[in-house]
Amino acid sequence: MTDFLTTTRHAYSIVAESYARLSPPIAEDLQDRALLTAFADLVREDGGGPVADLGCGTGRVTAYLASAGLEVAGIDLSPEMLAVARRDHPELRFSEGSLLGLDLPDGGLAGVVAWYSIIHTPPARLPEVCAELFRVLRPGGHLQLAFQVGDERQHLTGWQGHDGLSLDAYRQPVERVSELVKEAGFEILTQVLRDPAARVPHGRVLARKPAGESAAE
Repeated sequence: MTDFLTTTRHAYSIVAESYARLSPPIAEDLQDRALLTAFADLVREDGGGPVADLGCGTGRVTAYLASAGLEVAGIDLSPEMLAVARRDHPELRFSEGSLLGLDLPDGGLAGVVAWYSIIHTPPARLPEVCAELFRVLRPGGHLQLAFQVGDERQHLTGWQGHDGLSLDAYRQPVERVSELVKEAGFEILTQVLRDPAARVPHGRVLARKPAGESAAE
């Protein structure tokens, strides 16, 4: 396993229980609820089908998408995060996997959500991630990304009160993420800068794999 994947998996395994306690339900955030509801509406209007919540963590986004009527399963790098997700959402399916190499067939998904799942990926590896997301989506399938906005690497230690934890997080401009998504072959539908005056703004990108496309050029 690549070094940053090993580090990320280890860090989230340590914080799994506290992460679940401290993360508010999606339904409590009006803006994110609206964006994810729009994503769910688009998937259903295109005929529905399987959706993956990639980097699902403890399953809060997975659960929200299921409540919005989607056929959704969660995938995460950390077994401990998955254990919490299965405990808290026993009616849903969760499995282990990496954004750099998903055990999913080409073009098998109607939708993909990666909610802050790219923030620990070094920027040089993001084109690989975008290509993998393009691969697993069917033509016409939709992608929803959420990430931290900026232009820097932040090194986290003592995260969520856990001493000895060490993890890098990367903040990217919305325009840069959108360009990477376009270069992978997607059409950008919406790009949003949330909380621009906040210490750490947040970005959202909603995209679509063009109908008739099966792989990135």
